[in-house]
Amino acid sequence: MSHDRPRVGIVGGGLTGLALSYYLDAHGVESVAFEATDAPGGVIRSGRTNGTVVEYGPQRMRLSGSLADLVSDLGLAGELVAADDDLPLFVYADGKLREVPTSASAFVRTDALSWRGKLRLLAEPLTDPASPDETAAELFTRKFGPEAYHTVIGPLFGGIFGSDPARMPARHALEGLIRLEQREGNLLVPAVKRLARNGDRAPAVVFEDGNQRLPEALYEATRDRVHLETPVESIRERDDGDGYVLEADGDRAVVDEVVVTTPADASAQLLEAVAPDAATRLRELRYNPLTLVYLEAEAPKRGFGYQIRKDEPFHTLGVSWNGVAFGRDDLVTCFFGGMWEPELVSEPEGRLARLACAEYEAVTGCEAEFLEVERMHRGFPAHDDTWDALDGLELPDGLHLATNYTSRMGIPSRVSHAKRLAGQLAGTSADA
Repeated sequence: MSHDRPRVGIVGGGLTGLALSYYLDAHGVESVAFEATDAPGGVIRSGRTNGTVVEYGPQRMRLSGSLADLVSDLGLAGELVAADDDLPLFVYADGKLREVPTSASAFVRTDALSWRGKLRLLAEPLTDPASPDETAAELFTRKFGPEAYHTVIGPLFGGIFGSDPARMPARHALEGLIRLEQREGNLLVPAVKRLARNGDRAPAVVFEDGNQRLPEALYEATRDRVHLETPVESIRERDDGDGYVLEADGDRAVVDEVVVTTPADASAQLLEAVAPDAATRLRELRYNPLTLVYLEAEAPKRGFGYQIRKDEPFHTLGVSWNGVAFGRDDLVTCFFGGMWEPELVSEPEGRLARLACAEYEAVTGCEAEFLEVERMHRGFPAHDDTWDALDGLELPDGLHLATNYTSRMGIPSRVSHAKRLAGQLAGTSADA
């Protein structure tokens, strides 16, 4: 069978959609992508404040696997800034910044855990296997002990998602960890192996001119088939059942397969006509809003920043020291909201500025000057019990979801997902 139309239609020009277009082209598969806004990259956005690069989305990434290969292929390796290998992360607990043990030597010296807490953590191989029916909080507490969960694991894991681990079922939030335990027999041994080879980890990096450089480069490589400012208004099956029609800003694109990469509520609206049950399920998914407050301030230590234990009297979830890690002057990013205080995303700028400065000064003892605020009303997927709605989700043949709510978050994960899907589509769409 020969094709005279694009085989794959991609809805969304964020990182996943752009990477998918790039990888499909590498497989010789024709595609067309549509992005509603005037800029590629979705949540990956960068800018400058007082001459300093500011990230309005992901603050950094690990240069691992497919992402490392993609950066090299695009000729961007020379534009990366890598953090020092030995930079620690901290947790603020009991009035002090305490080092998170990310190496064997740090595990010995850290005061984030008492010796009793460390010994309890080392007893993890003696615990029962993880259960998908536990919450993340229950699983971590049972496996590693109350002290390790309360002071270290809870603040770190909750900070990744902006979610309360007590409201995150393990089957949604910890699929990979459960598989790891099933493969290794426990969780401690692979963790110790990782600590032992800490220096071999993929480096934490940013792009010199901002992380938006990555989607911009992907757009430059795919611009002949990626259409900005062209919102998809509907997806429908062709009358003869041979493929799909995308209605996009008055134009029609007839394709064999459709990949939707947009947030859950936008995806639900588009899938209503072709997959009504899937649309209903997607509308159930909860996102955690986040507010990013940018400060100019010194850091009291070398490190990536800190998370705050939840029983401390602060609204701040965590802080990134982008100035320390990546040489961006004295730039500090403070995170607020999440599942705990979603209303903070709508607070006036003045209150957020005062809150961020006062709490940063209280934790670090360093004076802070407010720069700006970024509000993410649709922040991170919550991976809470609303994710039950995805159980049993089915899509008609030729329709696919490639998103941060059906797979893992993070820049490396989105690139890997796009690469895998491109390979699958190339294999299933080959001319017969």
